[in-house]
Amino acid sequence: MDTALIALGADGTVTHWNREAERILGWTAAEAVGRRGLTGWAVRKEDAEEVEAGLLAALHAPGRQVHEYALLTKDGHRVLVRTQSSAVRGHDGRAAGVYCAFSEVRTQIDLERSIALSEALFDDASWGVVLVDADLRPAAVNARAARALCAGRTTLLGRPLGELLSQGVEELEGAVQYVLAQGAPPDPAELWVTLRSAEAERPRRCWRSGFVRLASPLSEEPSPLGVAWLFQDITDIKQAERDGALLRFRSQQLHRAGRAAAECPDPLEAAAVHLDYALAGFADHALVDLAQPSGAAPRGPLDAAADAGPEGSAEKTGGPPLLVRALASPAGSPGPCVTLPGCGLPVAYPQGHPATQAHERRGSVRTSAGHDADDGWAADRKWPDGSVHGLCVVLRSRGRTLGVATFLRTPARRPFDRADASYAEEVAARIAAALDLAGAG
Repeated sequence: MDTALIALGADGTVTHWNREAERILGWTAAEAVGRRGLTGWAVRKEDAEEVEAGLLAALHAPGRQVHEYALLTKDGHRVLVRTQSSAVRGHDGRAAGVYCAFSEVRTQIDLERSIALSEALFDDASWGVVLVDADLRPAAVNARAARALCAGRTTLLGRPLGELLSQGVEELEGAVQYVLAQGAPPDPAELWVTLRSAEAERPRRCWRSGFVRLASPLSEEPSPLGVAWLFQDITDIKQAERDGALLRFRSQQLHRAGRAAAECPDPLEAAAVHLDYALAGFADHALVDLAQPSGAAPRGPLDAAADAGPEGSAEKTGGPPLLVRALASPAGSPGPCVTLPGCGLPVAYPQGHPATQAHERRGSVRTSAGHDADDGWAADRKWPDGSVHGLCVVLRSRGRTLGVATFLRTPARRPFDRADASYAEEVAARIAAALDLAGAG
């Protein structure tokens, strides 16, 4: 047995002594069996009365008796052990002796600590804990991990990780396989995953993850039992870091654009510079359309900007605005925004187009093609091919509506959000000021 075991007859004679008892105390079975009592060799005389009385008390007590005693090793050292003693009964039901199983208190405390730690991790831990077996399936899950995975603790057991995660499962399985083969990595890893559960408030999450390889302490050679995966949700922290980095980058872009535009002798060129700097990391294409009153004779874009009245060009005639293209980024290969020839012909925007809506509302309009859009979505809106997300912002200067700036994204980018609209409005204010100066000149 892995536990030391000795047995005493009713008169205190040692009748059994196993190898674990020999390992702990040093006395062999041949030296121990047959001795009367433990006094003087396995127990100091000062402790003998308490120890023997406690052991033989199990003859008349029900169940098991647990005590801690100081026993004596063969080389004269004392060792503190925790004992469990119980009566051994004969055929007539009378107590014929006592068996005593014991182990070192230090070893027992270590075992109890390990059990207590395991129970605490699966009950009260502030981290999610998942035990993943060698087949890469959850074998145990604590309550926090179950909430993070949007499933019950028992329903997660034995299911492949791919049934729980739609993205990030390859990285997670690769980390578990690495730990099984090589051991735990030195530092925690940050894994971005997407949950399959429809109940997830935000399916895409970032989990700071640590991994510990588990091996059986009972085998001669350590055999892997699986991997303990501990993780903590840091999505909000990472999002705040990203938002802060994005805000710093955009502020720097606005600063650089302002410095570069200040060196442009032509205000229209300065507007193009602002548009170029805004595209970096923000959008794939950009357009600037200037407004002229409906029913007016075709004129150049700068003339339209100059003629915009105090209340805006659309309000002067009461009709819908005519938007004339003034600036555009190259639709084919990357390059700087260019000024288009001032032919004065309006863009044939259909009714309800986001650009005309932005002009009428004097605000921003966001639009997206969605997952089911056909190839003609961008063409119908007179936008470059491949555009699937649009943001139209109005150009306002000195209380007048000069036109509309449009920013477009391809499928490789996410849709525009409120923060993007705020940034685009800041860029539009600078472009409007330059266009207003161009019209005034």
